[in-house]
Amino acid sequence: MSSLASRSRLRRRSSPQATTRPTSVFGSVARTVLVTLAPFIALVAVWWGVVLAFDLSEDILASPTDVLSKMVELVQLGMLPVFVSDSLGRIALGAGLAILIGVPIGLVLGLSRYGAPMFEPFLRFFQAISGIAWLPLAIVWFGFTDTTIQVVILYTATVPIVFNTMMGVRLIPRIYKESFQTMGGGKLRLITDVYIPGALASIVVGLRLGIGYGWRALIAGEMLIGASGIGFMIFDARRFHLIDVILAGMIIIGALYLIIDRMILAPIERVTVHRWGILRS
Repeated sequence: MSSLASRSRLRRRSSPQATTRPTSVFGSVARTVLVTLAPFIALVAVWWGVVLAFDLSEDILASPTDVLSKMVELVQLGMLPVFVSDSLGRIALGAGLAILIGVPIGLVLGLSRYGAPMFEPFLRFFQAISGIAWLPLAIVWFGFTDTTIQVVILYTATVPIVFNTMMGVRLIPRIYKESFQTMGGGKLRLITDVYIPGALASIVVGLRLGIGYGWRALIAGEMLIGASGIGFMIFDARRFHLIDVILAGMIIIGALYLIIDRMILAPIERVTVHRWGILRS
């Protein structure tokens, strides 16, 4: 009887916690969303206030409602989904090629005794030269084609991946290599079981930086090349003085990158650091 009474008391005590746990989780998510959206809400309020206070026309600064209605119109016309898919396809191709090229080069430089000291200033030099600066030269070489945009994205995304992969390999404690070799591990297994997992967190950081830089190079390339994409949409709207289209494109550019960075790249980085970052300790 005493055991049954104790079990019933435990059930009564645990039931409020079970009901309040989803509520607490929902409250935490709601607070996170509110904190994230608060600066954007304030910016829209200031934007709207400026338009109303100075009685600005659409030719100078469109209101938030005008921009929102223009976005809906572009979606209904089918233009916006095409532009967005073109831009996302370019950045996905550039990021994929940057990984295939940058990770092996970074591993080779990191494993080399003189690779990191020799190429660190070299990589920093080219990382300082943004992809946008290469656009005029790329246009001369490849013309006003989609290849020009892809080359600039590839360059911009590859350099951070090479640099971070190289530094990630160099930061792995030497004791891991010596311990692995003591247990009879070969060179190939040393790379696949020690160096790549140990540098994985840095590789993901390099990928996140590379996509951020490549996204800006993509928009600039689409503006100059004039083929398609969100950058093209903004620059083409300039000719007809369509302020609402320009502002809509700017909002979409920021929103898409925020989605890519916070919902895809940031979770991958957190999981990678949690799983493999221990190799740095």
